[in-house]
Amino acid sequence: MSAHPQFPFRADHVGSLLRPARLTEARAAHSQGRLPANELQRVEDSGIAEAVRWQEAVGLPVVTDGEFRRSYWHLDFLTSFSSVRRTAPKVVAQFHNHEGPVPMEAHGLEVTGKIDRPAPIFVEHFRYLKQVAKVQAKITIPSPSILHFRGGRAAIDAAAYPDLEEFFSDLATAYSAEVRDLAAAGCEYLQIDDTNFAYLCDAGIRDQVRARHGVDPDLLVGLYADLINKSIQFRPASMKVMLHVCRGNFRSAWAAEGGYDPVAEVLFNSLNVDGYFLEYDDERSGDFSPLRHLPQGKVATLGLITSKTAELEDPQAVMRRIDSAARFAPLEQLALSPQCGFASTCEGNKVSVEDQWRKLRLVSDIARQVWQ
Repeated sequence: MSAHPQFPFRADHVGSLLRPARLTEARAAHSQGRLPANELQRVEDSGIAEAVRWQEAVGLPVVTDGEFRRSYWHLDFLTSFSSVRRTAPKVVAQFHNHEGPVPMEAHGLEVTGKIDRPAPIFVEHFRYLKQVAKVQAKITIPSPSILHFRGGRAAIDAAAYPDLEEFFSDLATAYSAEVRDLAAAGCEYLQIDDTNFAYLCDAGIRDQVRARHGVDPDLLVGLYADLINKSIQFRPASMKVMLHVCRGNFRSAWAAEGGYDPVAEVLFNSLNVDGYFLEYDDERSGDFSPLRHLPQGKVATLGLITSKTAELEDPQAVMRRIDSAARFAPLEQLALSPQCGFASTCEGNKVSVEDQWRKLRLVSDIARQVWQ
Protein backbone atom coordinates (compact mmCIF):
# COMPACT_ATOMS: atom_id res chain seq x y z
CA MET A 1 0.00 0.00 0.00
CA SER A 2 1.45 3.37 -0.98
CA ALA A 3 1.90 6.04 1.69
CA HIS A 4 1.22 8.89 -0.70
CA PRO A 5 -2.59 8.82 -1.18
CA GLN A 6 -3.31 9.29 2.55
CA PHE A 7 -0.27 11.12 3.91
CA PRO A 8 -0.45 12.98 6.19
CA PHE A 9 -2.39 10.50 8.28
CA ARG A 10 -4.80 12.65 10.27
CA ALA A 11 -5.16 9.93 12.92
CA ASP A 12 -1.82 8.44 13.88
CA HIS A 13 0.01 7.05 16.90
CA VAL A 14 3.58 6.94 18.14
CA GLY A 15 3.82 3.18 18.01
CA SER A 16 4.44 1.24 21.21
CA LEU A 17 1.58 -0.71 22.77
CA LEU A 18 1.05 -2.46 26.10
CA ARG A 19 2.51 -5.97 26.02
CA PRO A 20 0.06 -8.87 26.36
CA ALA A 21 0.62 -10.97 29.49
CA ARG A 22 1.42 -14.06 27.43
CA LEU A 23 4.18 -12.16 25.63
CA THR A 24 5.68 -10.88 28.88
CA GLU A 25 5.65 -14.42 30.26
CA ALA A 26 7.19 -15.82 27.08
CA ARG A 27 10.02 -13.27 27.09
CA ALA A 28 10.77 -14.06 30.74
CA ALA A 29 10.79 -17.79 30.01
CA HIS A 30 13.10 -17.27 27.03
CA SER A 31 15.55 -15.17 29.08
CA GLN A 32 15.65 -17.96 31.68
CA GLY A 33 16.34 -20.60 29.04
CA ARG A 34 12.92 -22.25 29.41
CA LEU A 35 11.53 -21.26 26.00
CA PRO A 36 13.37 -21.64 22.68
CA ALA A 37 13.73 -18.67 20.33
CA ASN A 38 11.35 -20.09 17.73
CA GLU A 39 8.59 -20.45 20.33
CA LEU A 40 9.15 -16.88 21.53
CA GLN A 41 8.85 -15.69 17.93
CA ARG A 42 5.59 -17.59 17.55
CA VAL A 43 4.15 -15.79 20.60
CA GLU A 44 5.44 -12.44 19.27
CA ASP A 45 3.93 -13.07 15.84
CA SER A 46 0.57 -13.95 17.34
CA GLY A 47 0.57 -10.89 19.61
CA ILE A 48 1.52 -8.55 16.78
CA ALA A 49 -1.15 -9.92 14.44
CA GLU A 50 -3.78 -9.41 17.15
CA ALA A 51 -2.53 -5.88 17.91
CA VAL A 52 -2.69 -4.99 14.22
CA ARG A 53 -6.31 -6.15 14.03
CA TRP A 54 -7.16 -3.98 17.04
CA GLN A 55 -5.45 -0.93 15.55
CA GLU A 56 -7.42 -1.39 12.38
CA ALA A 57 -10.65 -2.00 14.32
CA VAL A 58 -10.40 1.33 16.17
CA GLY A 59 -10.06 3.11 12.83
CA LEU A 60 -6.35 3.85 12.58
CA PRO A 61 -5.01 4.16 9.01
CA VAL A 62 -1.51 3.32 10.29
CA VAL A 63 -0.40 0.26 12.28
CA THR A 64 2.82 -0.73 14.05
CA ASP A 65 4.03 -3.94 15.63
CA GLY A 66 3.61 -2.31 19.05
CA GLU A 67 7.38 -2.74 19.52
CA PHE A 68 6.48 -6.20 20.87
CA ARG A 69 9.85 -7.67 19.92
CA ARG A 70 11.75 -5.10 22.02
CA SER A 71 12.40 -4.46 25.70
CA TYR A 72 13.25 -0.79 25.15
CA TRP A 73 12.34 1.69 22.45
CA HIS A 74 16.03 2.39 21.78
CA LEU A 75 18.46 -0.06 23.40
CA ASP A 76 17.50 -3.16 21.40
CA PHE A 77 18.29 -1.28 18.18
CA LEU A 78 21.40 0.65 19.16
CA THR A 79 23.16 -2.25 20.90
CA SER A 80 22.80 -4.21 17.64
CA PHE A 81 25.55 -2.04 16.17
CA SER A 82 29.05 -3.36 16.62
CA SER A 83 31.04 -1.76 19.47
CA VAL A 84 27.98 -0.35 21.28
CA ARG A 85 27.15 -1.45 24.81
CA ARG A 86 25.15 -0.28 27.81
CA THR A 87 26.79 1.66 30.59
CA ALA A 88 25.95 4.20 33.28
CA PRO A 89 24.53 7.44 31.85
CA LYS A 90 26.60 10.64 31.83
CA VAL A 91 23.58 12.91 31.41
CA VAL A 92 20.86 12.00 33.91
CA ALA A 93 17.23 12.88 33.28
CA GLN A 94 15.12 12.37 36.41
CA PHE A 95 11.77 10.83 35.59
CA HIS A 96 8.79 12.15 37.50
CA ASN A 97 5.03 12.47 37.38
CA HIS A 98 2.62 14.85 39.03
CA GLU A 99 3.15 13.10 42.37
CA GLY A 100 6.95 13.32 42.36
CA PRO A 101 10.10 11.40 41.28
CA VAL A 102 9.74 7.96 39.68
CA PRO A 103 12.62 5.49 40.23
CA MET A 104 14.17 4.16 37.05
CA GLU A 105 17.34 2.21 36.33
CA ALA A 106 18.94 4.60 33.85
CA HIS A 107 20.96 3.27 30.91
CA GLY A 108 23.78 5.02 29.13
CA LEU A 109 25.58 3.86 26.01
CA GLU A 110 29.25 3.72 25.16
CA VAL A 111 31.12 3.13 21.94
CA THR A 112 34.13 0.85 22.39
CA GLY A 113 35.35 0.67 18.79
CA LYS A 114 34.33 1.31 15.22
CA ILE A 115 30.60 1.57 14.53
CA ASP A 116 29.20 -0.89 12.01
CA ARG A 117 25.90 -2.64 11.30
CA PRO A 118 26.83 -6.31 10.93
CA ALA A 119 23.29 -7.33 9.97
CA PRO A 120 19.84 -5.82 9.41
CA ILE A 121 18.18 -4.96 12.72
CA PHE A 122 14.43 -4.35 12.38
CA VAL A 123 14.01 -5.32 8.72
CA GLU A 124 12.46 -8.73 9.41
CA HIS A 125 10.25 -7.12 12.05
CA PHE A 126 8.89 -4.85 9.34
CA ARG A 127 8.43 -7.67 6.83
CA TYR A 128 6.13 -9.52 9.20
CA LEU A 129 4.20 -6.35 10.07
CA LYS A 130 3.63 -5.56 6.40
CA GLN A 131 2.48 -9.13 5.82
CA VAL A 132 -0.29 -8.94 8.43
CA ALA A 133 -1.35 -5.28 7.93
CA LYS A 134 -4.29 -4.26 5.76
CA VAL A 135 -3.47 -0.54 6.07
CA GLN A 136 -0.21 1.42 6.14
CA ALA A 137 2.55 -0.33 8.10
CA LYS A 138 4.99 1.86 10.04
CA ILE A 139 8.25 0.89 11.73
CA THR A 140 9.87 2.97 14.47
CA ILE A 141 13.60 3.31 15.17
CA PRO A 142 15.53 5.41 17.69
CA SER A 143 17.33 8.54 16.57
CA PRO A 144 21.08 8.30 15.94
CA SER A 145 21.51 11.32 18.23
CA ILE A 146 20.83 9.04 21.23
CA LEU A 147 24.21 7.38 20.81
CA HIS A 148 26.04 10.67 21.30
CA PHE A 149 23.87 12.61 23.76
CA ARG A 150 23.80 10.10 26.60
CA GLY A 151 27.58 10.08 27.04
CA GLY A 152 29.15 12.67 24.76
CA ARG A 153 32.83 12.58 23.90
CA ALA A 154 33.70 10.65 27.08
CA ALA A 155 31.58 7.66 26.04
CA ILE A 156 33.17 7.30 22.59
CA ASP A 157 36.47 5.46 22.36
CA ALA A 158 39.17 8.00 21.52
CA ALA A 159 41.45 5.40 19.92
CA ALA A 160 38.73 4.37 17.48
CA TYR A 161 37.50 7.92 16.97
CA PRO A 162 40.10 10.59 17.72
CA ASP A 163 37.98 12.87 15.55
CA LEU A 164 34.24 12.84 16.26
CA GLU A 165 33.45 13.72 12.66
CA GLU A 166 34.44 10.17 11.70
CA PHE A 167 32.18 8.77 14.45
CA PHE A 168 29.19 10.72 13.15
CA SER A 169 30.02 9.65 9.59
CA ASP A 170 30.17 5.95 10.52
CA LEU A 171 26.98 6.23 12.55
CA ALA A 172 25.11 7.85 9.66
CA THR A 173 26.43 5.17 7.30
CA ALA A 174 25.18 2.40 9.59
CA TYR A 175 21.76 4.03 9.80
CA SER A 176 21.66 4.55 6.04
CA ALA A 177 22.18 0.83 5.54
CA GLU A 178 19.20 0.02 7.77
CA VAL A 179 17.01 2.60 6.03
CA ARG A 180 18.03 1.22 2.63
CA ASP A 181 17.12 -2.34 3.63
CA LEU A 182 13.82 -1.22 5.16
CA ALA A 183 12.98 0.51 1.89
CA ALA A 184 13.86 -2.63 -0.05
CA ALA A 185 11.47 -4.56 2.20
CA GLY A 186 8.67 -2.17 1.20
CA CYS A 187 8.77 0.32 4.06
CA GLU A 188 7.11 3.58 3.01
CA TYR A 189 6.59 5.04 6.47
CA LEU A 190 9.46 5.38 8.95
CA GLN A 191 9.34 7.04 12.36
CA ILE A 192 12.49 8.23 14.12
CA ASP A 193 12.13 8.57 17.89
CA ASP A 194 14.24 11.39 19.29
CA THR A 195 14.35 12.56 22.91
CA ASN A 196 17.23 14.97 22.57
CA PHE A 197 15.54 17.85 20.79
CA ALA A 198 13.01 17.84 23.65
CA TYR A 199 15.69 17.41 26.34
CA LEU A 200 17.46 20.45 24.89
CA CYS A 201 14.31 22.45 25.65
CA ASP A 202 14.72 21.72 29.38
CA ALA A 203 16.75 24.33 31.29
CA GLY A 204 18.11 21.83 33.81
CA ILE A 205 19.27 19.35 31.18
CA ARG A 206 20.83 22.16 29.15
CA ASP A 207 22.85 23.07 32.26
CA GLN A 208 24.00 19.45 32.56
CA VAL A 209 25.15 19.47 28.93
CA ARG A 210 27.25 22.59 29.57
CA ALA A 211 28.71 21.28 32.83
CA ARG A 212 29.35 17.62 31.94
CA HIS A 213 30.07 17.83 28.22
CA GLY A 214 31.40 21.36 27.98
CA VAL A 215 29.20 21.90 24.92
CA ASP A 216 26.79 24.68 24.02
CA PRO A 217 23.37 22.97 23.82
CA ASP A 218 22.45 25.09 20.80
CA LEU A 219 25.38 23.61 18.88
CA LEU A 220 24.04 20.12 19.53
CA VAL A 221 20.70 21.03 17.97
CA GLY A 222 22.36 21.74 14.62
CA LEU A 223 24.73 18.79 14.96
CA TYR A 224 21.88 16.35 15.52
CA ALA A 225 19.83 17.76 12.66
CA ASP A 226 22.77 17.18 10.34
CA LEU A 227 23.29 13.63 11.69
CA ILE A 228 19.67 12.66 11.11
CA ASN A 229 19.72 14.19 7.63
CA LYS A 230 22.76 12.15 6.66
CA SER A 231 21.19 9.01 8.13
CA ILE A 232 18.16 9.26 5.83
CA GLN A 233 19.72 11.00 2.83
CA PHE A 234 19.41 7.96 0.55
CA ARG A 235 15.81 7.08 1.38
CA PRO A 236 13.64 6.65 -1.71
CA ALA A 237 11.01 9.22 -2.63
CA SER A 238 8.34 6.65 -1.70
CA MET A 239 9.38 6.69 1.98
CA LYS A 240 7.86 9.24 4.34
CA VAL A 241 9.85 9.99 7.51
CA MET A 242 8.42 11.49 10.70
CA LEU A 243 10.39 12.56 13.77
CA HIS A 244 8.87 11.97 17.19
CA VAL A 245 10.07 14.59 19.69
CA CYS A 246 9.72 12.93 23.09
CA ARG A 247 10.18 14.23 26.65
CA GLY A 248 10.53 10.73 28.06
CA ASN A 249 7.92 8.05 28.68
CA PHE A 250 8.40 5.47 31.43
CA ARG A 251 5.57 4.04 33.52
CA SER A 252 3.47 7.19 32.95
CA ALA A 253 6.36 9.50 33.92
CA TRP A 254 8.40 11.99 31.90
CA ALA A 255 11.95 13.32 32.06
CA ALA A 256 12.01 16.76 30.41
CA GLU A 257 9.90 19.90 30.40
CA GLY A 258 9.82 23.13 28.45
CA GLY A 259 8.31 24.49 25.26
CA TYR A 260 9.83 23.95 21.81
CA ASP A 261 11.11 27.52 21.44
CA PRO A 262 14.86 26.76 21.96
CA VAL A 263 14.93 24.25 19.09
CA ALA A 264 11.95 25.18 16.90
CA GLU A 265 13.68 26.96 14.01
CA VAL A 266 16.26 24.21 13.48
CA LEU A 267 13.82 21.39 14.24
CA PHE A 268 11.23 22.51 11.72
CA ASN A 269 13.45 23.98 9.00
CA SER A 270 16.81 22.16 9.02
CA LEU A 271 15.63 18.57 9.32
CA ASN A 272 14.83 16.86 6.01
CA VAL A 273 11.82 14.95 7.34
CA ASP A 274 8.18 15.07 6.32
CA GLY A 275 6.80 15.95 9.72
CA TYR A 276 6.85 15.67 13.48
CA PHE A 277 5.04 14.00 16.35
CA LEU A 278 4.89 16.70 19.02
CA GLU A 279 3.94 16.22 22.66
CA TYR A 280 1.16 18.58 23.71
CA ASP A 281 -0.79 16.63 26.31
CA ASP A 282 -0.18 19.04 29.19
CA GLU A 283 1.54 22.24 30.26
CA ARG A 284 5.05 20.77 30.31
CA SER A 285 5.23 21.07 26.50
CA GLY A 286 4.56 24.81 26.30
CA ASP A 287 2.17 26.54 23.92
CA PHE A 288 1.56 26.21 20.19
CA SER A 289 3.41 29.36 19.13
CA PRO A 290 6.57 27.49 17.95
CA LEU A 291 4.40 26.02 15.18
CA ARG A 292 4.77 29.35 13.40
CA HIS A 293 8.16 28.03 12.23
CA LEU A 294 6.59 24.99 10.50
CA PRO A 295 7.23 25.40 6.76
CA GLN A 296 4.85 24.53 3.97
CA GLY A 297 4.89 20.88 3.00
CA LYS A 298 5.50 19.52 6.52
CA VAL A 299 3.00 18.13 9.01
CA ALA A 300 2.83 18.56 12.79
CA THR A 301 1.00 15.67 14.41
CA LEU A 302 -0.26 17.03 17.72
CA GLY A 303 0.01 14.70 20.71
CA LEU A 304 -3.09 16.03 22.47
CA ILE A 305 -4.25 12.66 23.83
CA THR A 306 -2.15 11.48 26.75
CA SER A 307 -0.91 7.89 26.94
CA LYS A 308 0.09 8.40 30.59
CA THR A 309 -3.32 8.37 32.31
CA ALA A 310 -6.56 6.48 31.83
CA GLU A 311 -8.95 9.41 31.86
CA LEU A 312 -10.46 9.93 28.43
CA GLU A 313 -10.16 13.42 27.00
CA ASP A 314 -13.20 15.51 26.14
CA PRO A 315 -13.47 15.52 22.31
CA GLN A 316 -14.72 19.10 22.24
CA ALA A 317 -11.78 20.27 24.35
CA VAL A 318 -9.35 18.48 22.03
CA MET A 319 -10.94 20.09 18.98
CA ARG A 320 -10.67 23.50 20.60
CA ARG A 321 -6.96 22.88 21.11
CA ILE A 322 -6.59 21.90 17.46
CA ASP A 323 -8.26 25.20 16.56
CA SER A 324 -5.75 27.00 18.81
CA ALA A 325 -2.83 25.27 17.07
CA ALA A 326 -4.29 26.24 13.68
CA ARG A 327 -3.69 29.89 14.59
CA PHE A 328 0.03 29.20 14.11
CA ALA A 329 0.06 26.52 11.38
CA PRO A 330 -2.59 25.75 8.73
CA LEU A 331 -5.11 23.06 9.67
CA GLU A 332 -4.15 21.06 6.57
CA GLN A 333 -0.64 20.73 8.02
CA LEU A 334 -1.87 19.33 11.32
CA ALA A 335 -2.85 15.84 12.49
CA LEU A 336 -3.67 14.11 15.80
CA SER A 337 -2.12 11.37 17.93
CA PRO A 338 -1.35 10.43 21.53
CA GLN A 339 1.66 12.31 22.87
CA CYS A 340 3.74 9.12 23.06
CA GLY A 341 3.40 5.37 22.95
CA PHE A 342 1.75 3.30 25.67
CA ALA A 343 4.83 1.20 26.43
CA SER A 344 8.15 2.76 25.48
CA THR A 345 9.66 0.09 27.70
CA CYS A 346 8.27 -3.38 28.29
CA GLU A 347 6.81 -2.31 31.67
CA GLY A 348 4.25 -0.05 29.98
CA ASN A 349 2.36 2.96 31.27
CA LYS A 350 -0.16 2.87 34.12
CA VAL A 351 -3.20 2.36 31.93
CA SER A 352 -5.13 -0.75 30.96
CA VAL A 353 -5.31 -2.36 27.54
CA GLU A 354 -8.94 -1.23 27.36
CA ASP A 355 -7.85 2.35 28.14
CA GLN A 356 -5.29 2.13 25.34
CA TRP A 357 -7.83 1.14 22.70
CA ARG A 358 -10.32 3.75 23.93
CA LYS A 359 -7.66 6.43 23.56
CA LEU A 360 -6.73 5.31 20.06
CA ARG A 361 -10.37 5.13 18.98
CA LEU A 362 -10.82 8.67 20.31
CA VAL A 363 -7.93 9.82 18.10
CA SER A 364 -9.62 8.25 15.07
CA ASP A 365 -13.04 9.68 15.90
CA ILE A 366 -11.79 13.24 16.47
CA ALA A 367 -9.61 13.21 13.35
CA ARG A 368 -12.58 12.10 11.28
CA GLN A 369 -14.66 15.01 12.58
CA VAL A 370 -11.93 17.61 12.09
CA TRP A 371 -10.47 16.67 8.72
CA GLN A 372 -13.12 14.74 6.82
